[in-house]
Amino acid sequence: MSRKLFDRLDRLDGLIRMKATGRPAVLAARLDISESTLYEFINLMKDLGAPIKWDAYRSSYVYEPEGRMEVKFSKKIA
Repeated sequence: MSRKLFDRLDRLDGLIRMKATGRPAVLAARLDISESTLYEFINLMKDLGAPIKWDAYRSSYVYEPEGRMEVKFSKKIA
């Protein structure tokens, strides 16, 4: 996977946490991806356990309950 993918997922996570994604077409344009790729990202995040929901009142994707995505390396403790 490329660094660009992780950067986009990180940006998507941030926008979801701020409840500021906007509608899918707008969000896809902000991330410089197609809407179909956006849905693939959202489904990937959901598959990894992210509780992503659409909030029609805010016109944004949100986490319910609130949280954040983390991709990191954890050093094994001997």
